[in-house]
Amino acid sequence: MKLRKTLVALAAAGVMSLSCLSTSLPAIPASLSATAADDNNDDWLHAVGSRLYDSEGHEVWLTGANWFGFNCTENCAHGLYATDIDKFLQTVGNHGINLIRMPISTELLVSWMNGSPDPVSSVNAGYEPPKDVVGEDGTVTKAGTYVNTNKDFVMEDGKTLKNSMEIFDVIMQKMKEYGLKVMIDVHSPAEHNSGHNYNLWYYTSAASDGDTMAIGAASGEKITWDMWKDSVTWLAKKYSNDDTIIGYDLKNEPHGKRGYSGSKCPEDIAKWDDSTDQNNWAYSATECGNSILDVNPNALIFIEGVEQYPKTEKGYTYDTADIWQAPADQSPWYGAWWGGNLRGVKDYPIDFGSSSRNSQIVYSPHDYGPSVYNQTWFDKDFTTQTLLDDYWYDTWAYINDKEIAPLLIGEWGGHMDGGKNQKWMELLRDYMIKNHINHTFWCLNPNSGDTGGLLGYDFSTWDDDKYSLFEPSLWQTQKTEKYISLDHERALGTGSTSISLGDFYKSYASTEGSNLDGGTVWNGKSDPITTGATTTSGNTTTTTSTSTAPSAITGDINKDGKVTSADMVQLAKYLLREKTNSGMDFKAGDVNGDGVLNGLDLVLYKQFLAGTITSFPK
Repeated sequence: MKLRKTLVALAAAGVMSLSCLSTSLPAIPASLSATAADDNNDDWLHAVGSRLYDSEGHEVWLTGANWFGFNCTENCAHGLYATDIDKFLQTVGNHGINLIRMPISTELLVSWMNGSPDPVSSVNAGYEPPKDVVGEDGTVTKAGTYVNTNKDFVMEDGKTLKNSMEIFDVIMQKMKEYGLKVMIDVHSPAEHNSGHNYNLWYYTSAASDGDTMAIGAASGEKITWDMWKDSVTWLAKKYSNDDTIIGYDLKNEPHGKRGYSGSKCPEDIAKWDDSTDQNNWAYSATECGNSILDVNPNALIFIEGVEQYPKTEKGYTYDTADIWQAPADQSPWYGAWWGGNLRGVKDYPIDFGSSSRNSQIVYSPHDYGPSVYNQTWFDKDFTTQTLLDDYWYDTWAYINDKEIAPLLIGEWGGHMDGGKNQKWMELLRDYMIKNHINHTFWCLNPNSGDTGGLLGYDFSTWDDDKYSLFEPSLWQTQKTEKYISLDHERALGTGSTSISLGDFYKSYASTEGSNLDGGTVWNGKSDPITTGATTTSGNTTTTTSTSTAPSAITGDINKDGKVTSADMVQLAKYLLREKTNSGMDFKAGDVNGDGVLNGLDLVLYKQFLAGTITSFPK
């Protein structure tokens, strides 16, 4: 069943926290002014099935774009040589983007972690004069009168550029001020403008391009597996109390082809199996994800796919050599875009060891059209259905359809060719809208050779045609078309075109709703789950208790004479339409006595078991 209702999501969050005995409830933040940055640290997200929810159990939709540069040799997001950071983030927010996927290199993170941040280049910043100047006649020339751009990137002298970590921190604070959230993408081992071409996330001598792609451009060091894991964990700890960065994409586009010879998988390609080899992406992602969750259990962990996956149903493994020019039905392998192949999830799903940790998983394939490369599934008059049949469904869409986890298409986009590529973009866009799939468009930058960008080279002018194609996929209300922030208090940009997440659920969700799932209106509560009734409607099934006799003790669902976490687990399973133990008395679970079972009852269980309350209201 598609789990979309608010209080049911809150119920699930309650169950997931049992494993770590978490008893605190989400705080309801005090109202802030329209322009104040939101420092409440309450915007963290978690998954239930294929959907993402906030700490209050409200469903959210991540609809954003990529902004690269911290992965490159300039060590700073591109475009800040042409525009001011405040102007830039205002226009990005005003155009409805609620999430920025920000590529970065491991080499740069290591320099920060080691306390010697690498410098930046291609940034225009300064203010002149640096201080107010009082003339002989008493006239005051204010600081920044003659030059005033990106002034927060320089020291007090008005001209000395700060280092890369300091500028990154400034940008993150600016993101907060404009209601934007960030996901970090570990894009390449070394600082490199084409680092995405490297197969792996660490240096190996087995890789022919390791010396040019995985040895630090500035440091000269080999970027090891441990450096990759430790440096992104360091950043997660640094920002563990700041919900501006809501999650971490552990590695951009792991890839590599098996090859046509040998009986053992090469060490220089990314694979997905049950081994503990460092080039096993499933193993490495599990280790790195757990490391991040050790320091920030609230972070989302975005996990991409690989390029090739063996036909395991036929007994093939990564040790099976490919066959030269074999037809698709004879090849031992399924191909995909770099980072796009998530077939391995069905055989070897990522498991962080607990339900609460697994609720932070978001699988994140990349998908492109024929202007990037003319894949076989484009060699026809393709439709949404043929794309699903030929590629999408078994490669990644099944994860969403089978409620395994949420999806975020980390990269999609391309040139506006008026033909097949544009058609593909429209089909994928509409599929994501109708199926609540999160996404970040590639990209804002105009200097992406494969795709172009949403912006011109002044990083201020928008490509109206491309933006018009992209814009319907941004989260927005249905009638007033207000873009919806992921921040509870802050709208996006200047707030002229958008609303905060808190305002959406307070004033819009139950009236006009949003374009999520192609158009939905929130009913303001969970679907009533009344005791003693069974109904089936579409994909929603409400089941009843097998017992109708009232319990002697309020809250004692399993009728063992006491109220424990076991009763809370049964209630949560009931609300999630999961199989419950026989002989349960769910009337006893209506602890607030309002005649329905919903997430409010689950909240009271949490308070009771934590000792916050000593009895139920019923």
